[in-house]
Amino acid sequence: MDFNERLASLFIAENDIPEAFRIDEVRQEYFLLDGTMRKWDGPFQDVLSPVYIKTDKGLQKKKIGSYPVCTEAEAAQALEAAVSAWNDGRGDWPTRSVENRIACVETFTRKMIQKKEETVKLIMWEIGKSYADATKEFDRTVAYIYATIDALKNLDREASGFEITEGVGAQIRRSPLGVVLCMGPYNYPLNETFTTLIPALIMGNTLLFKPPKYGNLLHYPLQEAFLESFPKGVINFLYGRGSDIIPGLMHSGKINVLTLIGSSKVANELKKQHPKVNRLRAVLGLDAKNAAIVTGNVDMSLAVKEILAGSLSFNGQRCTALKIVWVHRSKADEFLAAFSAAIAACKFGLPWEPDVMFTPLPEAGKIDYLNACVADAIEKGAKVVNENGGRSQESFYYPAVVYPVNSEMRLYHEEQFGPIVPVVPYDDWEEVLQYLIDAKYGQQVSVFTNDATELGHMIDPLVNIVSRVNVNSQAQRGPDVFPFTGRKDSAEGTLSVTDAIRSFSIRSLVAFKMNDTNTKLINEVVDGDGSNFLSTKFIF
Repeated sequence: MDFNERLASLFIAENDIPEAFRIDEVRQEYFLLDGTMRKWDGPFQDVLSPVYIKTDKGLQKKKIGSYPVCTEAEAAQALEAAVSAWNDGRGDWPTRSVENRIACVETFTRKMIQKKEETVKLIMWEIGKSYADATKEFDRTVAYIYATIDALKNLDREASGFEITEGVGAQIRRSPLGVVLCMGPYNYPLNETFTTLIPALIMGNTLLFKPPKYGNLLHYPLQEAFLESFPKGVINFLYGRGSDIIPGLMHSGKINVLTLIGSSKVANELKKQHPKVNRLRAVLGLDAKNAAIVTGNVDMSLAVKEILAGSLSFNGQRCTALKIVWVHRSKADEFLAAFSAAIAACKFGLPWEPDVMFTPLPEAGKIDYLNACVADAIEKGAKVVNENGGRSQESFYYPAVVYPVNSEMRLYHEEQFGPIVPVVPYDDWEEVLQYLIDAKYGQQVSVFTNDATELGHMIDPLVNIVSRVNVNSQAQRGPDVFPFTGRKDSAEGTLSVTDAIRSFSIRSLVAFKMNDTNTKLINEVVDGDGSNFLSTKFIF
């Protein structure tokens, strides 16, 4: 079957879907609010998969479920539930011991694992992620939770003693910040959401969680686990259109932490809506236009392999994706030929197919946007250099390698967040450096060279422009113990297993002058387990 035939037959009839990957329609009539599963009697939003189905009426997106479209009233109730559970820092959850909060998270994780197959299939159907990658996302999330628990145990062990300086004794621990508004992204709707949600919870904060527009239903199977694992009001789900329900929450001034993985434009607008800006802490993972730099001293096969994975894994829909490739002009033809051949060797198809690389895109209007970016580049002198690049069928878009891209084109500046790979030729390293200096974003860069002198010369300025320099490897978030952040409009705050714990808490201390009265008093509190904060208990 040639490419045209394969593309034309990409989508199949309902009866041709393999039995193991079929899914029953999920009508979500309940959502977690203030410790109960609240029944919703209002309007619902249909969830349409990016996978089209052949029908008697032609190709149609498969409906996989629906979820509540709540209003400002329900959002206000959720806010009051979280505020009440926080209770100005006096609530049950923020005053619990670290050991007790860890036990609750462990209980949740065990219940979450029981919902693995259901959650993985919903990830696959909702956002078009391959079944293999959806499974990896779930497993990585579970591993992240356990790593967070271990990191908190280590942190608490370090804080289990007292420091004495200049006649003053103190115990220094981390305490929660308050009410957290958590909003995750559609591309990693489980993993990246939980890399903020779980640290915020385990540190004693109370939460409002709004699932992403795409990747919404997959959180439904986990709500019972949240309900059964945490006290009333500690976590509350928000449903509805963000533009309708979020502004009121921010205007209330009762949100202490905003955590968002999304666009810098949205983050800026939300922060402006808060009336007490100095009270609001922001933990943000935002836009990126990560560059790959292919020098004249390169192992081409390695560079092609890494850039292929870095630019086109999950169709390039990753904030850490390589979204522009700078190639030394002396290597441009070689790179383009090898890279185009590597794309052609990759499998495209439906998400459940084994070894599939390229799958349908979830965002409505995305194909039109990608076509417009390519058309703009062609109008200004570029070409699609790989065979079949830019061909599409409904929600599916075959990767396009566009060359030579220049500063007049949209692809030079915009984060395309999709399967287009803009390639820019360069003669002088300073051209690339100036591009990175002028760029709005500063998350990561990948450098491909085998010359140690050249690499050293590049590293020193790059680490002051971006937050991670990858040597002969793709840009990525992991390992999760490494810092994950960005400069300029790419991030605010730092995330990793340990950094996230710190981001959702603040150092607090109990201090006392070292005299007989105070020493006796402190010992009585500690020996009598009178305080969860002032304690020398050691968590194993």
